[in-house]
Amino acid sequence: MKLSDFDFDLPEALIATRPAKPRSSARLLLAEGAAIRDLHVTDLVTIFRPGDRLVLNNTKVIPARLSGIRRRLSAQGPVEAKVEITLLEPQPGGDWRALAKPLRKLAEGEEIRFSDALTATVMAKGDTDVALRFNLTGDDFDAALAAAGAMPLPPYIAAKRAPDAQDHDDYQTVFARHSGAVAAPTASLHFDAALLAALRDRGVAFSEVTLHVGAGTFLPVKVEDVTTHRMHAEWGEVTAEAAAAINATKAAGGRVIPVGTTALRLIETAAQGGQLQPWQGETDIFIYPGFRFQIADALMTNFHLPKSTLLMLVSALIGKDRVMKIYDHAIRNGYRFFSYGDSSLLIP
Repeated sequence: MKLSDFDFDLPEALIATRPAKPRSSARLLLAEGAAIRDLHVTDLVTIFRPGDRLVLNNTKVIPARLSGIRRRLSAQGPVEAKVEITLLEPQPGGDWRALAKPLRKLAEGEEIRFSDALTATVMAKGDTDVALRFNLTGDDFDAALAAAGAMPLPPYIAAKRAPDAQDHDDYQTVFARHSGAVAAPTASLHFDAALLAALRDRGVAFSEVTLHVGAGTFLPVKVEDVTTHRMHAEWGEVTAEAAAAINATKAAGGRVIPVGTTALRLIETAAQGGQLQPWQGETDIFIYPGFRFQIADALMTNFHLPKSTLLMLVSALIGKDRVMKIYDHAIRNGYRFFSYGDSSLLIP
């Protein structure tokens, strides 16, 4: 299985830099069996059936991008320089692993000031990242980060424009509860309160799980034999309540439909024994063609990068040739791609 098998040409004009407004007005490509239909996300109310269960990732994106100033004494006096920080993940003991630009000019023990309230000390420096210790913890840290930080937009959006205040709302789901992600579960961005209420009235049930999406979700695959690729690890949890409800839906003949690849990866991690179990920990599950799904009956997801692990995941669900036909249709019909783009519902 070669990396080149998962390549396609995408016109740059189809990369979305802002989401549809309102959220649920985005286009939806429904692929069910061999059929393809061009719909909108609001049409989910007519597609899903009473007894179906949607699995939502309730992770909350933190404003992980910080601009700071480091100050260093020199023979000529104090010297200040700008530093760009992207938080990656908290470490045991309270420090944060982070990307820094420029990394090579940072020194261990140096302080970076992000605002009057928020500073960090460089505790360790590696080849690709640093360990930072902030001056605040808990709710005080969360409040200072919210004031000083910007949303960590994906590279393909950040290359086109800087994050702004609107992204604090746009790049967060309406059911975000547990802080810890540095990338959004983007399929879930299409849901608003009105759509959720309409689906509940339809008889569709919901279960929430948590997977803190990491920056590794944007890392490129660098090996030609994709089966040798090593996935990044992300922390997740499936509660006993969620596991029981999902298992009950399966037993009753209802469909379990994860919203997004993150929710799918998590429930399949927690179900490798054949039935969903309560689960907590880090998952580095890599789903590519040949994978045997235990729980997911379908998937709602956005359109993904060429040569990405997410494209391999959807190929595992409905077949690579089928995915390429769907993506060809989406490109020819002007669907918007990636995190702020349109959505698809893939039903094997």
